[in-house]
Formats: sequence, C-alpha cells, structure tokens
Amino acid sequence: MENIMSIFTDTDFVHRSGTPEELRVAEYLKARCEALGVNARIEGFRVPMADIEEAHVYADGREIPCRGFFNCGSGSVTAPLCYLPSLDKVSLTRARDRIVLLDTSGIGFFGYKDLMEAGAVGILFQYGNAHWPNDDIDERDLREHVVGDERKVLCAMIHTRDAIELVKNEVKEITVSIRQNEYDGESHNVIAEIPGRRDEFITLSAHYDSTALSHGSYDNMSGCAGLIGVMEALKDRELNYGLRFVFCGSEERGLLGSKAYARDHEDELPKTALNVNLDMIGTYMGKFIACVSAEEKLAHYIGYMGSELGFPISAKVGVYSSDSTPFADKGVPALSFARLASGNAAPIHCRYDLPDVMSEKQLLEDIAFIAEFTRRMAESAVCPVSREIPEKVKKELDEYLARKRKES
Repeated sequence: MENIMSIFTDTDFVHRSGTPEELRVAEYLKARCEALGVNARIEGFRVPMADIEEAHVYADGREIPCRGFFNCGSGSVTAPLCYLPSLDKVSLTRARDRIVLLDTSGIGFFGYKDLMEAGAVGILFQYGNAHWPNDDIDERDLREHVVGDERKVLCAMIHTRDAIELVKNEVKEITVSIRQNEYDGESHNVIAEIPGRRDEFITLSAHYDSTALSHGSYDNMSGCAGLIGVMEALKDRELNYGLRFVFCGSEERGLLGSKAYARDHEDELPKTALNVNLDMIGTYMGKFIACVSAEEKLAHYIGYMGSELGFPISAKVGVYSSDSTPFADKGVPALSFARLASGNAAPIHCRYDLPDVMSEKQLLEDIAFIAEFTRRMAESAVCPVSREIPEKVKKELDEYLARKRKES
C-alpha cells in the first residue's frame, strides 16, 4: 500500500453526482482495481439533473447572493417572509402563503410534506458560519424522494450572514426567481470482485461522490481508499466467501448509488452474506465506530475483536446515514465503519475537506483492522452473522427512509 495516499491527490477536485468529474473518478477507481489484478466494471443509473441558468433572491427589493436548488422547478414567487426555527405544529400555522426561512441547509420528507400542507409557497435554506471569512453557499437539490407526491416550490440557499440580516432587519417581502433546465442524467457505481469458494459473497461499499463545495478527501475518498486497501490485502488469499467491492456514486444526494445497486442486483441479495460499508476513515483525530444494522452479537464481536487487537472501537446497533442502509433495508446484515472527527479537525461538505486532513498512519491502521475483520468473515466456514434484522433496526430504517415519522 505504498501509494495509497495518491488516491487523495489524484481526486483532489469537486466530483459532484452526475457530473463528468464524478465519472472521471469512477474510471479512476476502476483502473486502480484493475492495477491490482481485480476485474472491475462500471454500471450506470439514472439521476435527476439540472442546469440553473439564473437564480435570484430579493429581500424588500434588494438582491442577496443565493444558489437556486436544482430540480425545484422554474418561475418566480413573491410573498411575505416567515422565519421558522422549528417545524412544530404551532410554527407551521404561520407558513401559509409565506416564503419560509429555515435554520437548516436541507429538509426531509415529512418536513417538506408539513410545509406544503401548511401552505408555504417557497423555502429559503441557509449555509455557512456567520463568523467565518468565506461567503461560500452550497448547491443542493430538491430530492425526488423528499417531494414525493407533493407539489414543488422554489427553493434557494443563502449564506447564514444574510439569513441573520433578514431576521434582524425584519424584512417583509421576499422574491425567489429561478430558471433552470431539468433533465435525466447518469451516475455510476464501480463494481469489482474477488471470487471465493462459495457462491455467496460479502459486499464492501463506499461512496466516492462529493458535494458541490468539497473535494471529498475525508468524505469519502477515504472510504474508497479503504476498499482499495482491503482489496490489496485479500486479493491473493483463499477465501470461502467471495468479496464484491461497490464504489457508490451519488450517495450525497440520498444514497442513490447504493439504492440503485440494491434495486438492480435484488436477485443476488440472497447470496450476500454481509455488507461492510466504509464512510470516512483515516483522519488524524477522531473516534473509530461501527454502526451495526444487524444482530447485537455482531456489535459485541467487533468490540471483542478491537480489544483482542488493541484497536479502540465503539460498536453499537442502529442505522448509519450511509450506503449500508439500503442493504439492511433489503434484509442483508450490514454495518458501517467510520472514524468520526470533529468538524473543527476534519470538516465535511465544505471547501476544507482536502487531502491534508488525512493521516497515512491512521488510514493504514484503520484499513488493517477492517481487512482483518473482512478476512475473518470471508474465511469462516459459515458466515456467523444471522440474516435476521432486529425489530429495533427495522423501526429505525422505516424512520430514516421516511416510511414512518420519527417518534418525538
């Protein structure tokens, strides 16, 4: 693994979902697999895309910087401003015929549904820190699974400094105007395989797309480096279970790559003994965790293994917001490994997610632990992890995937 860190310098650019830059990284990862002698292929899947031709936000007639949301439609709307720090029932009574300003940079299915039922006619989101020197404004999309059967309204992102000024100055009227061309685009998963003696296999996953402002070194080329490292460590071993590596596109837009894989490979999921997902590892600082969407015994095993190897790890049962989730939702036992660093040490979804946040020493230690765990599972006579998904995890999956409201 002498050149493992070159992954970060070779992909040191924004590679957002559905763009030529994302495909460039997919082709790069395919070539890295093939350089190790492992066959790899690229599979495309549909993603909604848009080219924004212009976007404007006016506050009492004065224009403020903004980014229009992709796929929220085109047009112009003018209405009174309503700041909603919460979407509780009392606050929602103020939203009718208003453009609402939220404290967040995005919204989920039930939040959007509640705003539409409350009669909101537009949404302003906010991004950034009022005390930081840069004026970056993130680009987001109004996701199809968030809109559901509701109508679309115009949405825009503004900087937190401007959001504060809107409230401070008691701005009365907001205009949001967006013109965009919406179309079907394509994102890609990269799939590589190491065969085993059995017809069954373990799937390892990590996403490689970045957000619009990030170069994505920590989130999540680090996970992709982890997959390459595990591949290199195990490619020449005699394994009982095969290994399938899935580098997922478009995770940052709602796990679209892993959802597409689970949909397109549904007939193979009964042969998938386990999913091991890597999302953000190898930073100088941070706590290593495992979130297990499977039986509690697996969490205990990972904790015991950490103690045995002298590798500190915290393991718990639950649902992790990453590409392990679509596997667990299809009944495949799944877990995510991550080294969770403070946003002050290794921030994500911003301009500071760059190669210099990565530690080669820590990355190699993390890969060694993940490779050893994978080896034990792949060389087992029978994969010891039960295919039963606990009811607690099923409930969390229903809430995470917006099939049920999260209980307050």
